[in-house]
Amino acid sequence: MAQDDPKTLVSTAWLAAHMRDPDLRILDGSMYMPDSGRDAKAEYDAGHIPGARFFDIDDISDSRSELPHMVPPIEKFMSRMRAMGIGDGHQVVVYDGAGLFSAARVWWLFKLMGQNDIAVLDGGLPKWVAEGRDLEDMPPMIRDRHMTVRRQAHLVRDVTQVSAASKLGDHEIIDARSAGRFRGEEPEPRPGLRPGHIPGSKNVHYASLLREDQTMKSVEETRAIFEAAGVDLSRPAITTCGSGVTAAILSLAMARMGKENHSLYDGSWCEWGQFPTVPVATGDD
Repeated sequence: MAQDDPKTLVSTAWLAAHMRDPDLRILDGSMYMPDSGRDAKAEYDAGHIPGARFFDIDDISDSRSELPHMVPPIEKFMSRMRAMGIGDGHQVVVYDGAGLFSAARVWWLFKLMGQNDIAVLDGGLPKWVAEGRDLEDMPPMIRDRHMTVRRQAHLVRDVTQVSAASKLGDHEIIDARSAGRFRGEEPEPRPGLRPGHIPGSKNVHYASLLREDQTMKSVEETRAIFEAAGVDLSRPAITTCGSGVTAAILSLAMARMGKENHSLYDGSWCEWGQFPTVPVATGDD
């Protein structure tokens, strides 16, 4: 069982024990791939952890971008959080319906906005349900709450910065996609993207960091997985994936290790794979 840390990862037992804390706020950050056949909002409406608000990753994003669920402008994030009754002084816990898939993206977005008191629920909704804990289908009563946002620009990278890091080799670029997609042997789920990976990047499939019950492996096991993939954890790191969602699982894993010098490539392969002027590597290159 993971050690409870309200800034990274907490257990279902921890959440159950703190449910009545006046400044606790719970978010359902579920999001699924288009071909999954699942509707995150409909599932939330049918049953969610008591008091949870629904965090719509696709809505709380930059609507001006053609790329999926890019980081929203500060003003949009603040207004959405105020409407959800989430603000200064709150301890936030975010979960998702897959166990651990998209919740880490919400965690990372809060960190980017300067909010430190947020944790991912280890094992998410499936573990909560498997333990026979309560659900409800009513939305919570919400009161507006101001949130002070201080954007932490060092936590996010764009295509120009990642391209420079790839050329210079001064960062560990770590790709959370499957080995088949990383090598260019499997088709991308989104059409129009070249197969392969960012030159010089390493592959740590996000699923390799999870147990069968979708809880995160221990810090020691996680560290060993990164090192086995050839990642030098003493160097600054950039995480990437298909669209900036599962890359945040790698970011969460590194935060649990105490590693601080890491950022996330927001556009990820949705951007790199369609950008004609950046190189693509295949195989194990």
